[in-house]
Amino acid sequence: MDLGITDRTAVVTGGGGRIGGEDCRKLAEEGVNVVPLDVDVDGATEVAEEINETAGGGDAMAVECDLTDRTDVSESIDDVRDEFGGVDILVNNAAMVDARARIADFDDDVWDRDVEINLTGTYNISKEVFPNMCERGWGRVINMSSMAGWYGGFGQFSYSATKAAMIGVGKTMALEGAQSGVTSNVIAPNIVVGEWSDMSPDELRENVDPYFARIAEATPMRALGDEADVADMITYLSSEQASYVTGQVIGVTGGVDLFSF
Repeated sequence: MDLGITDRTAVVTGGGGRIGGEDCRKLAEEGVNVVPLDVDVDGATEVAEEINETAGGGDAMAVECDLTDRTDVSESIDDVRDEFGGVDILVNNAAMVDARARIADFDDDVWDRDVEINLTGTYNISKEVFPNMCERGWGRVINMSSMAGWYGGFGQFSYSATKAAMIGVGKTMALEGAQSGVTSNVIAPNIVVGEWSDMSPDELRENVDPYFARIAEATPMRALGDEADVADMITYLSSEQASYVTGQVIGVTGGVDLFSF
């Protein structure tokens, strides 16, 4: 199926990581020019080089960028426009997810860091890109939330808060872009474990992590997610076929958000 996005340009924040990198690869397969944008320039470069070595897809350009630095964000997007002419698709994927502590013990500096990266970073790049999408009359914004943003996450005070905020961010941009040909949606995934996604809960417990095993046991499909599960949904939401889908929070969860008896 032709998704109608050949020669469009996508910026994927955190594009040098596991999920962001797979987003870039899937979009490039559809002929999209992709920009893995990341403070980790080595990771972003590796993703871009892999895409550019693959025939028949879109081109890729790695961009080193600190989303918390507004000057850096502005200059980085200028570089993307110089190379590809504009940004059509923005995937707000970058986030920190390493903190776990009860609120009484939560580190203030970690809270400030996570709000600055996960939320203010999204604001900075969205403000740089979104208005131009509206002016050009076409755009797709996909914001990465989480099950923790929908339901909370024990010990994940900063992550849950910022991922819940991504839902409000996504819906607000959907309202502002609705009459300008710009859609905005939110993806809320289950835990994504890539190479371990085909393991049963018992295998996860024995070989990987009991925490992952507990989540898999609570998931009706009895499995955790793969990066491709998220990237496939992002690619669809970027397509012409999704032009009437906006303001939605879409769970890629294996059913973990269902009430199971």
